[in-house]
Amino acid sequence: MSSRSSQVRKVFGAVVLPLMIGIGGNWAIVLPASQAISQTTQDRKAEAERLLKLGFQQYSKSEYRAALENFQKALVLFREVGDRRGEGTTLNNIGGIYDSLGQYPKALEFYQQALVILKEIGDRSGEGTTLNNIGFIYSSLGQYPKALEFYQQALVILKEIGDRSGEGTTLNNIGFIYSRLGQYPKALEFYQQALVIRKEIGDRSGEGTTLNNIGFIYDSLGQYPKALEFYQQALVIRKEIGDRSGEGTTLNNIGFIYSSLGQYPKALEFYQQALVIRKEIGDRSGEGTTLNNIGFIYSSLGQYPKALEFYQQALVILKEIGDRSGEGTTLNNIGFLLNKQKQPELAIVFYKQSVSVYESIRQDLRKLSKEQQKSYTETVSSTYRDLADILFKQDRVLEAQQVLDLLKIQELENYLRNTRGIEQPLIVLRPEQEILKKYNALQQGAIAVGKELADLEKLDPTTLTPTQTARKRELRKLQKELNELFNTFASSKDVQAYLKQLTPAEIEARIPFDELQAAGKKMAELKSVLFYPAVFEDRLELVITLPNAQPLRRTVQGVGKKELNAAIVEFRQTLQDPTRDPKPIAKKLYNWLIKPIESDLQQAKKQANAETIIYAPDGQLRYIPLAALHDGQNYLIQSYRINNITAKAIDNLTLRPQSQPRILAGAFGNTDKSVTVAGRSFNFAGLDFAIPEVQKLSKLLPNTQTMLAQQFTPEATILQMNDFSIVHLATHAALVPENADQSFILFGDGNIATLKAIESWTLDKVDLIVLSACETGLGGKFGENGEEVLGLGYQFTKKDKAKAAIATLWQVDDGGTETLMNQFYAALKTGKSKAEALQQAQIAMITQKIKATDQRGIRVIQERSNQKRASDHPYYWAPFILIGNGL
Repeated sequence: MSSRSSQVRKVFGAVVLPLMIGIGGNWAIVLPASQAISQTTQDRKAEAERLLKLGFQQYSKSEYRAALENFQKALVLFREVGDRRGEGTTLNNIGGIYDSLGQYPKALEFYQQALVILKEIGDRSGEGTTLNNIGFIYSSLGQYPKALEFYQQALVILKEIGDRSGEGTTLNNIGFIYSRLGQYPKALEFYQQALVIRKEIGDRSGEGTTLNNIGFIYDSLGQYPKALEFYQQALVIRKEIGDRSGEGTTLNNIGFIYSSLGQYPKALEFYQQALVIRKEIGDRSGEGTTLNNIGFIYSSLGQYPKALEFYQQALVILKEIGDRSGEGTTLNNIGFLLNKQKQPELAIVFYKQSVSVYESIRQDLRKLSKEQQKSYTETVSSTYRDLADILFKQDRVLEAQQVLDLLKIQELENYLRNTRGIEQPLIVLRPEQEILKKYNALQQGAIAVGKELADLEKLDPTTLTPTQTARKRELRKLQKELNELFNTFASSKDVQAYLKQLTPAEIEARIPFDELQAAGKKMAELKSVLFYPAVFEDRLELVITLPNAQPLRRTVQGVGKKELNAAIVEFRQTLQDPTRDPKPIAKKLYNWLIKPIESDLQQAKKQANAETIIYAPDGQLRYIPLAALHDGQNYLIQSYRINNITAKAIDNLTLRPQSQPRILAGAFGNTDKSVTVAGRSFNFAGLDFAIPEVQKLSKLLPNTQTMLAQQFTPEATILQMNDFSIVHLATHAALVPENADQSFILFGDGNIATLKAIESWTLDKVDLIVLSACETGLGGKFGENGEEVLGLGYQFTKKDKAKAAIATLWQVDDGGTETLMNQFYAALKTGKSKAEALQQAQIAMITQKIKATDQRGIRVIQERSNQKRASDHPYYWAPFILIGNGL
């Protein structure tokens, strides 16, 4: 198991403390505490302002309980004298106390009350401050889109009124959101803006916070010396100004640096200093973070029982305060630890809980941009893969497949949003549910004890009543007993009894029969097999579902992500050069991906007439066509039809196409066009074969409406697409991997339609979209997960769009496209399915029954050898992939 699965949670208090609001810019003179309070309105107002100032001073020293008492007294007085501004200000500040204590729902309640009043009286400064603070709460709860929304509202107001301090704070907080989403360059940009302002206005506290946060960015990028430099600058300032909360945060972060460098004793020293401060000031969120990080140190040192003790203490606090992101990470860490202790069944329970938490956060992220969603997915994807890894090793194939489906759906949503279908909830077996029920009951008890004890710990011991002192002792004893119960939880009689029910036979009996058989029944109906490879660091897991059978797996040892990706790059380069022999590398990949399941495929073909492979590629496998793998005698497409899908949970593959196809066909024409998209210029040559391709199509299938060259416009095309069963676009298209929304299709009149615009097209009655184009695939740049391939073709087959699409994986010859398309439609006319028609067209080119004309649409100046280019080379026929429903 890779150590990646025990990533340390790094919420380092990167958001600044909630903003407190003063009254009218000037504080009242502090009166002696013993002076009697006058009953006049003016005196009561002055006393309220004095209490507010005193509370603020106590708050800045992290004396939260005392500050709360003074704010509450001030609130009563402001209400008595009818001072709405003072009331709104004080409600905000009470919210800030609960915020700092990690009591987020209560803080939100007070902030919202404050916001109503501050808006009502037109206090723009107070409104901006409180909007920022509400953003802080949603950020702490892991609701990042909502947090960003409030921060951006706050920033507009604070800039408008010239509140430089508030502007610096909010810029810092927006930086934190981008940091949480893994968008480190963008986060750094906001932090640097904040730092300039804070230095300029002499805000030492804010400067310390932002220096800390910049350190966190370099830390996340693995630039540890630079991170340490910023953390140490922050620590000096925070100690100097008595910012105990900030000091605890930065000590924690320095501990993390030493942990990352493998200097565990030194890391532990800093973490323990941070923990003392965080407990002392009642920073529950920070305490949970540091407990988790100490757990990681003990785990790294092999002291697993001690690590588990700290993780469990952290989890209690993180659940108590509603920190879902932290909860997900600590559950992940417990799962990792249990697996290291050779308790895989129990590890799976905790990993599943971690994934469930991350899934709940993902639902909230759907409002964010694709780039932001993608960054978040990358930060949590290791948990999904590690869970699938253990499930495969336990031969729990269906559950592993479902976990990877969830990850594939995340990747698709990151790129396209609003994907087809609703994913099923994660499979949690009955014994696992019972284990979690017992664990959660223990946690609830620990949360209740922890909250009460934390409240008492904040009080000055000399002021406690005898009853409070006795209760404090009792709670400490209870807490110790609960910790012991947690430590013996895994070995308890009940838990062990439930774990015994998680044998392969018991698991099979406990998964609903319909669920076990569902995929197999669908494969029988479709006369297909479902092929689902999963790529791990040390091996490949090939999952195959045969007709009327449960999923089974074949493991390929010694071939992991690194080896596979190197072969994929070589294969792509060979496929795109028709002068190179593709067969050696194609056979190597065949031996890894198909040879281990070859007998299963042959059996399904013989016994159930299964002639189609429904293929859900993983990661960089998305970059290559399965059809072009070679067994030494033939290409795979010569034996099987191939039908790509994204994930087995989201594609409806059994809907039959309309019996009498009606076709809408557009052709680009032979005139050169230039367009500028996302700041880049694209120059496209005319397509000499596009108009003949469409004209031949209309002769072959008379129920075809054509739009040629200048007639092929967005206005003439988009509104009538849904009136046709097939939409054929013989035109240029281009993916823009660095800005997916701006990937586009080019119309004959020179206008474009971007991926974002395509989202709004109505295509639910369309059976097939054909992108007969020069480039609907990729340039030379490969991403980590092959997500770029989830571009134009997949956009057309997502929810409420067409049932299937044909797209290409690389730049295709104009003449070769025409040749293949003519053969495809000829086969379709005879009643062949989409998958079978594409197979026949590709086989015709392999056997050279038809030949391609080499005429490329985008002009590229490059030298090739003068070797003969045979149209049986995969360069001409393999880039075409069928996505979605193959019927």
